[in-house]
Amino acid sequence: MTSNNGLSHNLHDVLAELNRRPYPHVPNPPTCKKRASVALIIRVRPTYEHWPGAEQPSDASQSVQERLNGFFSQDWVQHGEPEILFIKRASRVGDRWTGHVALPGGKRDPEDADDQAAAIREASEEIGLDLTTDDCISVGNLPERVVTTSWGSEPLMVLSPFVFLTTRSDSPTLRLQPTEVASTHWIPLRALLSPSQRTVEYVDMSQRFARQGGFFTRLAVRSLMGWMQFSAVHLLPSETQQCTTTAGFLPEDKLQPSLAQRFKGWCLSNQAESHETGRPLLLWGLTLGILADFLDMLPPHNAVQLWKYPTFTVPDLRLIVSVVTYHLRKRNTRNVKVGARPRDLTSAGEGTPKLSGPSDHNHNEVGIGGLGVGRYYGASDQADGQSYAVGIMLRGYYTRLRMAIWVFLAWRVAIGSVAGIYAWRLLRKLR
Repeated sequence: MTSNNGLSHNLHDVLAELNRRPYPHVPNPPTCKKRASVALIIRVRPTYEHWPGAEQPSDASQSVQERLNGFFSQDWVQHGEPEILFIKRASRVGDRWTGHVALPGGKRDPEDADDQAAAIREASEEIGLDLTTDDCISVGNLPERVVTTSWGSEPLMVLSPFVFLTTRSDSPTLRLQPTEVASTHWIPLRALLSPSQRTVEYVDMSQRFARQGGFFTRLAVRSLMGWMQFSAVHLLPSETQQCTTTAGFLPEDKLQPSLAQRFKGWCLSNQAESHETGRPLLLWGLTLGILADFLDMLPPHNAVQLWKYPTFTVPDLRLIVSVVTYHLRKRNTRNVKVGARPRDLTSAGEGTPKLSGPSDHNHNEVGIGGLGVGRYYGASDQADGQSYAVGIMLRGYYTRLRMAIWVFLAWRVAIGSVAGIYAWRLLRKLR
C-alpha cells in the first residue's frame, strides 16, 4: 500500500470482486416505501512519471471483468492515483443533509427502471456526468441499507450505493446543479485510507427540539448536553470545482457580528453545517458508513477499526456514556469480522443469504448519523463470524445511549439539588 502500483492492484481486485459477487437486494420495511441511490465514482489520475499515451477506445461489448482487466493492465493506471468523487450539498432550508459532504445521488422516481437507474439519473442531474458512456464501467453495488432516524426510531428509506469506474485519463467535465450541489471534490483513495486524516464532527443535537420548544429549549439542551461527537474523515481534495452561482464563491468582506448575534449563533447554529467557505471538508455519518464498507475491502482492512463510537462533549455525560456502553462495545467489537467476504456468497441469486429472521436488530439498519451497515452476510444467528455486518458495531448502542442520558439527567438533578440545599443553608447562616 506504500506505492501507487500496489493501491491500483488492490483496487482492481476489489472492483472485480464486487462485480463477481453482488450484494443482496434489501426490500423496503412495511412502514417505509422510499428508496434512494448514490453513485460512488472512481477515477485514476495519471502521475507525472507515467503519463498515458494514445488511449485505446473502450470496447463496451466486452464483459465487465475483461474491461477491468484491460484498464488496469495499462502502465499509467498501475502507477496512477485512484480517486473518488464527492459533492458538497448546497445549503437549503429544511434539508436534513444541507451543506454535507456526500456522494451524488437522490430519491428513486417512479420512472426509474431500478435502483441503479436512479443513481445514474441523479448523477446526470446533479453533476452533469453521464455514467452510461463507453468510457464508464458499471462495476456493481455496495451493501444496501435501511436508513433510519438519528437514533433508529423510524425507517426513512432504503439506500442503494452503486460503484462506477471512469476509464478516462483526463478529468471529466462536470456541470453542477446550483440548487443541489455547491462544489465537487476528487479525493485520493490514499488519503481516505490514511489514519492521520481521521477526526471528529460535532453535531448540535438541540436542533431536534427546534419545533417542540423553540429557542429556550434548544438553549437549555445545548447548555446541558453540549455537542454530539461523531467519527469523521478530513478530506484533502486533489481537484475542486465550485458551483459558480454559489454565494461566497469569491470571498466577500463580512461585517463583524454583534455580541448578541454571536450569542444567538452559538445557541442556534450547528457545527455540522459546512456552507462556510473556510471550513474543512469533513466526511461523516451515512456517507462515511458507505465508504467504510468500501475502504475496509482494501488493505490494511482497518477502515472500520478507525471508526469511533458517537459520544458527547460534556465531560460527565461522556464518562457516563463510556461506562454504560462499555461491555456492549467490547462485545460488539469481538463479533465484528472485517477484511474478507464469505466464501459461500457467489452471486445475487443462488447462494445469496436471506434477510435476518426475527431478531432485535436488523443488520441492514443504520441511523443517518451512524456507521454504515457494512457487509450484510445473512442471519445473525450464525456463529462463524462471516455472517456479521460492520453495522453490528452499533447494535444496541443507541438504546444504551438513551439510558446514559437518563442517568446523566438524574445525576445533574441530584447534583443541582445538593448544591441548592447547600446554598440555602449557607444563605440562612449568613442571615
